[in-house]
Amino acid sequence: MKISILGETRRKLIQVICAVLYNCNFKGFANGTIYQGSVKGVCVPGLNCYSCPGAVGACPLGSFQTALVSSKYKFPYYMLGVMLLLGVVFGRVICGFLCPFGLVQELLYKLPTKKAGKSQWTRRLSLLKYVILVLFVIVIPLTYAVPGFCKYICPVGTLEGGLFFVTVDSQIRALAGKLFLWKTGVLAVILISSVFLFRSFCRFLCPLGAFYSLFHKTAIMNIQVDQEKCTGCSICVTTCKLDVKRVGDRECVQCGACIGKCPTCALGRRVSSH
Repeated sequence: MKISILGETRRKLIQVICAVLYNCNFKGFANGTIYQGSVKGVCVPGLNCYSCPGAVGACPLGSFQTALVSSKYKFPYYMLGVMLLLGVVFGRVICGFLCPFGLVQELLYKLPTKKAGKSQWTRRLSLLKYVILVLFVIVIPLTYAVPGFCKYICPVGTLEGGLFFVTVDSQIRALAGKLFLWKTGVLAVILISSVFLFRSFCRFLCPLGAFYSLFHKTAIMNIQVDQEKCTGCSICVTTCKLDVKRVGDRECVQCGACIGKCPTCALGRRVSSH
């Protein structure tokens, strides 16, 4: 149990460090401006809004949608390559360690309220993020030349960029219309649901997590099971707050909470060479 607690503390520390590194343009918060330097052309691994005044890097999902919008002029080799590389190397380790919005949800879940456990319904709802990936991240940008997920759903953009600029800029506040109200409502629902459902956005709505989950079998960094030590007790699955059916499947965010709970020490982090 001490190992498990120590590992969780380290993971939280990494999440906080990532959130600070992604948004270390502190002048942006003071001046109400968006960083436009050369580093902005580099994508961070996790979901982080380009329009956040503190953001020093680009969001992979936002950049990919923007590239698809202009794909009739140029195929988005760079963005597709970056996302594939991140998926192959890290997989959903990014979700568990390198995504600031995952940290926000986990902190909200710590509020002392009655929690909703996982069930067949939550497992079915977990498929929704793949629908969002196809429809809002790929189909809408290609068909209507609009970054669908960023424009209509993304709570990170609303939290990190929209709310800040509407608060500090009177002109933007005057221009904020029904779309901003819709996005604010989406953010509110996601944040409130995160109090009762563990990482609700990650589980049901996040298309970036859906994309990274496609590499759950091939990612270099992952949690592996020592089959010689495993007794099949399923403690790892039953105690996990996510909708996993086995360790390391598509729904596993590689947080490692299960490692300290395994009675036979059959679980561990390994760098796989396949």
